[in-house]
Amino acid sequence: MLEKFFQLKKNNTSIRTEVIAGITTFMTMAYILAVNPDILSATGMDKNALFTATALSAIVGTLVMALVAKLPFALAPGMGLNAFFAFSIVIGMGHSWQFALTAVFIEGIIFILLTMFNIREMIVNAIPMNLKHSISTGIGLFIAFIGLKNAGIIVSNDATFVALGNLSSPAAYIALGTLVLIGILLARNVKGALLIGIFAATIVGIPLGITTIPDGTLVSLPPSIEPIAFKFDFHNIFTADMVIVLFTLLFVDMFDTIGALVGVASKANMLDKKGQVPRVKQALLADAIGTTAGAMLGTSTVTTYVESASGVAEGGRTGLTSLTTAGMFFLALFFAPVFLMVPGAATAPALILVGSFMMSPILKVNFDDFTESIPVFLTVIMMPLTFSIADGIVFGLLSYVLLKLFTGKTKELSPIMYILAILFLFKFFI
Repeated sequence: MLEKFFQLKKNNTSIRTEVIAGITTFMTMAYILAVNPDILSATGMDKNALFTATALSAIVGTLVMALVAKLPFALAPGMGLNAFFAFSIVIGMGHSWQFALTAVFIEGIIFILLTMFNIREMIVNAIPMNLKHSISTGIGLFIAFIGLKNAGIIVSNDATFVALGNLSSPAAYIALGTLVLIGILLARNVKGALLIGIFAATIVGIPLGITTIPDGTLVSLPPSIEPIAFKFDFHNIFTADMVIVLFTLLFVDMFDTIGALVGVASKANMLDKKGQVPRVKQALLADAIGTTAGAMLGTSTVTTYVESASGVAEGGRTGLTSLTTAGMFFLALFFAPVFLMVPGAATAPALILVGSFMMSPILKVNFDDFTESIPVFLTVIMMPLTFSIADGIVFGLLSYVLLKLFTGKTKELSPIMYILAILFLFKFFI
């Protein structure tokens, strides 16, 4: 049944490969189960309820991706978007978290409508091929940067912005040692290399004090979402603040999702001859449904995760990968203490190496044409430096349009590219 539904042989994969890929994806993004409640609880929301909402929203979005889009991508409440929810809308602008949840809910509804009318799909397909390759490369650098940061190998520095961390710390020891271990396993073509490395690092981290063994029972019923579910505030939706909040949420979510879909699909050689993501409409619908359901459950915007690249790197090619990931999120509801004990130092090496895997599409770029190579460079470099996939895409697309426009190559620009450029100029300078 699984073979027929997901067409495993046609996609040159197997049940074992897909399951390993799905577990690997989960392990590299399981941190969201701890981080998202911690960030959103700063607004006064119930932290235990947030854990359940985070897991359930990930399950909903990822299941739609698995069963409708049949793609190996996983979804969960997005990093950055959750920080905007807590620290900008609530703490910064002074709104209630109920107001913020309402904005996320409306955003999800709008995205469902845009997806149904193929507007989001048109935007994805309008991105030039070279920029799609650069998005994959930029995301690679971005998630490698996250991995290095999570392990303490690089740290913030007032003088130079970033600097080398304390390599004698236990976390750095574990991360660097695991990096070598996974590298050896990969070189020997060992299946599940990333997952093996993550588990090995988690075990080694116990005597070093990096992995915290939970106290008490390892199995428990998930906390109730009653304190935060369906807590909307529609009294202030017709305000200037709501317009600003909605525009920001729509903009960041759209291009974070587009970046993740295009980047990971490019790395997996899943783009078709036109450079389009297969079943992209269904993939975008999964994002929209996940966001809408997430708001109802009581959490911030749900988006496609770039960590899906770790599962793709393990050979995941179909919806069975994401179905497995959704299953792992379901198990996490009952084994939260077990899954939350995996330290950042254990997942960091996987992110770093996946970043290196995603560099290969850059070889397909024509660097002799400066109207192509300069936008590619800006896309790649701005993602890690701004700590934002969306900003990297903005710089790349805007420079692409301007260079083509002022060098007489307007035939290479679609109407959608002009519209996007105008919106980007509006965002940055008005």
